[in-house]
Amino acid sequence: MVRKLTLSILGAAALTIAGHALAAPGMASNGVLVGDKGMTLYTFDKDAANSGKSVCNGKCAAAWPPFMAPAGAKAEGAWTVITRDDGAKQWAYKGMPVYYWVKDKAAGDKTGDGVAGVWHIIKP
Repeated sequence: MVRKLTLSILGAAALTIAGHALAAPGMASNGVLVGDKGMTLYTFDKDAANSGKSVCNGKCAAAWPPFMAPAGAKAEGAWTVITRDDGAKQWAYKGMPVYYWVKDKAAGDKTGDGVAGVWHIIKP
């Protein structure tokens, strides 16, 4: 009985660890996608969907920091990984590179939505 219970607990722990390792990079919160620390994620109309590239570099990327993917990140569902001009990896959602907005200061801020008519929050 103890052995069976131990195996069940170990199995549940393995599933939890595996599930955590495979978690999507962003999640839904209050009707929008957010990244780490609950910060709102955005797309840029000037990026071409499914191109595997971001056109937001230099000063643009300073204002709109890319939602970076860690080394070894793999596509999962609607999430893919693109390679930036500098070789760094960035997350894309439904084929569109994903960014933060430097003026969002707290989780839940959405101050970048509609900036210059080309930046948009992502709705899951």
